[in-house]
Amino acid sequence: MKTVASLVFLLLYEVCACGQNPISPAGVYLADPSARVWNDGRLYIYGSLDEDCSYYCSTINPVMRTADMKSWEYFGGAFRSAGEGDQVPYNDEVLYAPDAAFKDGRYFLFYCQPDRQNAEGVAWSDSPEDPFVDGKALNVGSHNQIDPAVFIDDDGQAYYLWGQFSLKMARLKDGMTELDTSTIRDSIITEQDHHFHEGAFLAKRNGLYYLVYADLSRGDIPTCIGYATAASPFGPYTYRGVIIDNNHCNPNNWNNHGSIAEFNGQWYVFYHRSTHGCNTMRKACAEPIMFMPDGTIPEVEMTSQGASGPLDSESIIEAEWACILNGNVRIKQTDSKTEALCEMQSGDKAAYKYIDFREGTDSITIRILPPAAGGSLIVSADKPWHKRLAMIQMEGITDREWQILTIPVARIEGIHAVWLHYYGEEGTECSIDWFRFR
Repeated sequence: MKTVASLVFLLLYEVCACGQNPISPAGVYLADPSARVWNDGRLYIYGSLDEDCSYYCSTINPVMRTADMKSWEYFGGAFRSAGEGDQVPYNDEVLYAPDAAFKDGRYFLFYCQPDRQNAEGVAWSDSPEDPFVDGKALNVGSHNQIDPAVFIDDDGQAYYLWGQFSLKMARLKDGMTELDTSTIRDSIITEQDHHFHEGAFLAKRNGLYYLVYADLSRGDIPTCIGYATAASPFGPYTYRGVIIDNNHCNPNNWNNHGSIAEFNGQWYVFYHRSTHGCNTMRKACAEPIMFMPDGTIPEVEMTSQGASGPLDSESIIEAEWACILNGNVRIKQTDSKTEALCEMQSGDKAAYKYIDFREGTDSITIRILPPAAGGSLIVSADKPWHKRLAMIQMEGITDREWQILTIPVARIEGIHAVWLHYYGEEGTECSIDWFRFR
């Protein structure tokens, strides 16, 4: 039975009324999103939680949920391996990417701690977001232990997937807490044949099995979510390509990790983007995807709008919703619940895709921390070298404090990408908190 102390963590949530990317609230760095739709009609995200630029993850696996892909609730204490609410009695190591499954009235969280010999484990809960309890090690043998994923087929058979560079798979026994070790198979997909790095996720659509994973096919770094398909869970799998690439989300970016899910008749890809100019401090994002008649998935681009549709030009657009960063500029946390574009140096650019100007706009208001020696911020539409909407001159602003500036813009209508492009003296920096058009 769950203790009263463990139930306290159920109350530690906040509502993020934001359909755009990232979907995790400001100051929350939820990575490795595994999306699941349960019988209550809501979509849940199970992930790891980054907390510092010097290492990956933490001792928390949080959960987010939504009923509409716009408003998200965040549950920060769904599973813990240390401190108050600790449910891993055999160590206090950090928790990497988890996955979840539902069977026979019970929810299961599969976790991993790659720094340990018995790295993979399972806990349970009687609801999707209640604290998961009673973590126990899962025997996967001596095989590389990282990034668990679980898939339950139409016949009720559950499959367990894990590994790096070479994917392993086995059937789970009916109780969902033990592998049928006689079914363990290696090399389901591999780095050589499928560009597989880590972070597998298995889904099924129209009788076809889709393996989704961190893909090394571009630049020999796993910035892509790639996929392979097969006619049965164990394969053989054929590599199909890239669903999304998070390259250029951050000046120092390394990996991606995600999933696909259908919700309210629409399929989405879930992935993460890094922040703070480091490989870690990652944030979950989502984009709609489609399937071609042959079952393939056309690649989609990173956007600021995510699942919400184009952003309203007259509403505040948070600077951290930038989907492309070029140069030194990076998204950083500025206080407990605020993030901004920071350390923007001369020549740096940030893009927002896409913004709906409807019947037109005449001005832009921006909250900006100007450089000490002045400079200018160019606002352009579509491409950084296309239609210039405005040039915000910051010469003569000697007060190195946040400023709210309003200037006219060239009239523009319809849906466009917006680029912010900073020019200033060498060594100067500019930061941006938000902007809006009127």
